[in-house]
Amino acid sequence: MPAGRPPTLTEVARLAGVSLTTASKAVNGRDRISEATRRRVLRVARELSYAPNLVAKSLVSGRSSIIGVLLRDPMVHRFAMPILIGAQSVVEQREFSAVVADARGVVDRLTDLAAVFRRRNVDGLLVVGDNQGKSPSITASARIPCVYVYGPTTHSRDVVHSTDDFAGAATVVHHLVGLGRLRIAHVTGPDHASAVEQRVLGITTHLSEHCMRLDGDIAYRPWSQRWARLAARDLLAARPDIDAIVCGSDQLAAAVLETVVATGRKVPDDVAITGYDNWAVFAQETDPALTTIDMELEHLGATAVNDLFAMIDGQRVGGGTRHHEGALVVRGSTDPRPS
Repeated sequence: MPAGRPPTLTEVARLAGVSLTTASKAVNGRDRISEATRRRVLRVARELSYAPNLVAKSLVSGRSSIIGVLLRDPMVHRFAMPILIGAQSVVEQREFSAVVADARGVVDRLTDLAAVFRRRNVDGLLVVGDNQGKSPSITASARIPCVYVYGPTTHSRDVVHSTDDFAGAATVVHHLVGLGRLRIAHVTGPDHASAVEQRVLGITTHLSEHCMRLDGDIAYRPWSQRWARLAARDLLAARPDIDAIVCGSDQLAAAVLETVVATGRKVPDDVAITGYDNWAVFAQETDPALTTIDMELEHLGATAVNDLFAMIDGQRVGGGTRHHEGALVVRGSTDPRPS
């Protein structure tokens, strides 16, 4: 290889002992080659410091090697960030780039931004929604592959990746019942939010399977620590012998735990408390730390963008919602042993 000139894929293929087509499949992550061959080609590419010419690649393929990411609402940025991190890991593996735009909570901007992305020749769109309600479907107007993540859309045939709030809530109840908790109350967010509805349904359904029901009325509140303290105070006054409180978020759970401890009760000895989200600033800073559901948002983003790449490659992935179960993270608020 002449000094000063970057290596070519042809040289990578020659040194790896494969055809140019096979080398291309290896460096671009395509199927139909053995894993051993892929590793050999990638090893040679690293040794030569080979980097694909993305401009030339775009001219040959007719693709921009760029995906657009649309954020529906700035209120979900905390959840969007781990989703984007997971998506970016796949984007980098495919040697694509991602361009992010924020609709700022204005529904019409989603359609407008999709049109802007289409004019810039992006290969597909990842739309990060709001788990509290449905996002408007822009698939038909966008006219490029679209995948939605973190919340349903208004069209049943859209490809959607969403957290399974029903299953997550059921897992929490199973955990508490397994610990012998019999008088379980629930403090959660606004009753119109779809995530709240699914979590309530998961809790009540699973309790009924154990011939149990919630102790007292469900405390629907804004996603606010101040309101959660008031809800917990009223709940403990009306139901002084409850032994577990399931909270709709870690933010609420942190305030509930603070209120329970302020009454002289011990957590988890007298009252077990659970959160939801595994938001470290709350879940790991309470004393004791919170048992909660980790929604595994990085995995959610990665699997969603994998579907998007399949659609970009012309594969049929099938419409509908893919529900992703989270993982129960047990900490001291329900079981002192993890502490």
